[in-house]
Amino acid sequence: MMGGGGMMGGMWALGIVWLLAGLVVIALMVAAIVWLVRSQTGDGRRGVDDARSELDRRYAAGEVAREDYLQRRGDLAENG
Repeated sequence: MMGGGGMMGGMWALGIVWLLAGLVVIALMVAAIVWLVRSQTGDGRRGVDDARSELDRRYAAGEVAREDYLQRRGDLAENG
């Protein structure tokens, strides 16, 4: 009779291991979904960086006056 108790304890331990393994799998799936969504949508900062690069390029090419450049750069800094 005493041997049966040890086996039941092992079954509980195995159940806890499977429960934890399942939670790890679910957590990994949620993390993968969050990563995928963020990589597809971005956090908005990349757009500001792209706009700043384009503004810098246009200023260097002489397409934008200094006053306009400084104003637009300030606007981008406020939004980013």
